[in-house]
Amino acid sequence: MSWNRSLAGFAALNGAMAVAVGAFAAHGAGPQVKTLLTTGASYQLAHALLGLACALWSAAPRLAQIGGWMAAVGGLVFCLALSLIGLASLPAMGAVAPVGGVLMIAGWLVVALAVFRSPSVNA
Repeated sequence: MSWNRSLAGFAALNGAMAVAVGAFAAHGAGPQVKTLLTTGASYQLAHALLGLACALWSAAPRLAQIGGWMAAVGGLVFCLALSLIGLASLPAMGAVAPVGGVLMIAGWLVVALAVFRSPSVNA
């Protein structure tokens, strides 16, 4: 089985961070910050899972690996931007959050393209 170890490791660490941010949102954040952290953690976790799926896709074309990286990095950028807005009072990070969003959307589209370009396998 072939897999992308770097992407899998990055995605796993990304997932761990998402759970930690979500837990802090639930148990330690004030009401104003809670929504930002919860939103960021949710998107980060979903995109960490997409990155992990692409990393473990044994016959993944290079395009799927790129899409997985885009989605996982986008989730991290988005979550970090929202966390910095809420926890460090850095409203300028509001300009960075859409970069993460675009990467997440583009990652899904690139993975879809990889799926449609892959040869069909009938089981």
